[in-house]
Amino acid sequence: MTYERNFDLLNRKFRELFFPTLMTSIAGNFAVLVDAFFISMFMGSVYLSVVQSIEPFVAFINVVYWLIGLGGSVVCTMAKAEFDDERANGYFTVSTIGIIIVGLVITLSTVVFQGQYVNLLNHSAQMKPFVTHYFMYYALGIVFECYMVSISYFIKTDGYIVMQFRAFLICNIVNIIFDVILMKFMNFGVAGAAMATTLGHIVSSVYITIYFFKSNRTLRIIKVKASKILGYIADICKSGFACSSIPLYTTIRLVILNALIAGILGNLGLAAYDMCYNALYLADIFILGTVQSILPISAVYYKEEDFNGVDYVTRRSLKIVIGFGLFFSVLLIAFPQIVLAIFNVKDPSQIPAITNIIRIFSLCFIGFAINSLYSFYAESVQFDKLANAITLLQGLIFPVAFAYLLTYIWGADGFWISLVVSEFATVIFIFIYSKVMAKRSNGEYSGFFLVKRHDADSVFEFTINGNVDDAVGLSEKIQGSIADERLSVLVSMAIEDMIVHIIEINEDVDLIDVIIREHDDYILISIKYSGMGINVMDDESIESNISILNRVSQKIDYSQILGLNNIVITIK
Repeated sequence: MTYERNFDLLNRKFRELFFPTLMTSIAGNFAVLVDAFFISMFMGSVYLSVVQSIEPFVAFINVVYWLIGLGGSVVCTMAKAEFDDERANGYFTVSTIGIIIVGLVITLSTVVFQGQYVNLLNHSAQMKPFVTHYFMYYALGIVFECYMVSISYFIKTDGYIVMQFRAFLICNIVNIIFDVILMKFMNFGVAGAAMATTLGHIVSSVYITIYFFKSNRTLRIIKVKASKILGYIADICKSGFACSSIPLYTTIRLVILNALIAGILGNLGLAAYDMCYNALYLADIFILGTVQSILPISAVYYKEEDFNGVDYVTRRSLKIVIGFGLFFSVLLIAFPQIVLAIFNVKDPSQIPAITNIIRIFSLCFIGFAINSLYSFYAESVQFDKLANAITLLQGLIFPVAFAYLLTYIWGADGFWISLVVSEFATVIFIFIYSKVMAKRSNGEYSGFFLVKRHDADSVFEFTINGNVDDAVGLSEKIQGSIADERLSVLVSMAIEDMIVHIIEINEDVDLIDVIIREHDDYILISIKYSGMGINVMDDESIESNISILNRVSQKIDYSQILGLNNIVITIK
């Protein structure tokens, strides 16, 4: 047998993360659609302008929990990939305490400066009372929303993917129930929608706190030295800035574009823009589910220099997000009535204009999908400047510039066309940038995703089934692959002994990935599998052959990330 690496283990892990993350994305974004749906149903589509008015503030809250929560989870994952549990727990501690403090400060500011917030967000004197009520009750739940979402990123890193999904599911079930109770039966109007959202965040926050009582969790709240806190905060913010800048730029963009469209089409324009915004949310549910699945995988595999694994998962993700983008574009171009039905648009004088707007706007989904995937990918592999450039161009510069330019040329239609043009202009920028950087790197980087070349002199990658025969067969094959006889014996023995021990302590091991990287003065052996973890440093609890391996190798590291056990053996 050749035992050539087949990426089946990585593919299974991607699927394992993808579907719960997709469900989490559906649950996490569904609240926005639910509120819009019930407001349209119980009050009329024109009141969607109330929700659209506070979207800049909602986007700003996304900035906060993406910056601290998502950014913290990324650096925490990288620390675990480097087998540094203290640093991983430090990031977890600083992020958790930090998000609570920041959430409380924002909530307090909304109470003290409520009038100033509403004046900034509201563009209609007629709708100001409704905007004020919606904003007031939504703001009370900010600290719970920030805490719940931030913790959800970390527990996924720790393998609690189902708990993450359940937290968002509970949030939405509570939201839906109280939307109906407060809006239909208690006549609270748009304020009822905001109350329901806040209650959902409170209940889901209580549920997700159960994580801290799990005995088998790997992340802990620890005492962090004062001298390290600022460094941790800097690392978290640097890591999270690229992705968190997406809602940051969205906040600024919405303030500018809301004013522009309100000046052209008034409340009808704002309502139509909200429908488009929510239609994009519908597509983004599936796109975001994909890109947030790739983020922890690509971060871990890139840190471990498994560039072939990174290339595999990014290519697979690209096909999925383009498929989602194409599906929603075709669906809403062919059947724009879906959006009209969801948002209860029945006025014959409004239907032709809104139908035309939906069809134009739907063309942007494919470009949006590619840009979203690439910005998350660039952050995960530490292309910070590129990630920041993409989010700035896609989120702010192109939309605002093209909106004013094309509105000046074509009027209201130009505004909607500009939203499409800005997405594809960003895709063109990424393509040109990738081509230029690949050429300048002299072969170090290649392809659309700028995949890095291995630094090792030789790389051998294998996949075997979890049985002793394959372990022995792979050991024999490796002895013939390494020129140095002493090294070949040591490496083959290390792999065979470790895999046999893994098989012995697990009832069932399906697939095992083995990667060997041969450098000038040392060899790295990486072994990945699903199942029971091991403690390679505890000589009393392991077989004698592993005890021998501890003495002949320079270092043996172990970590568990994303539900995969990762063992790295260093032999000089």
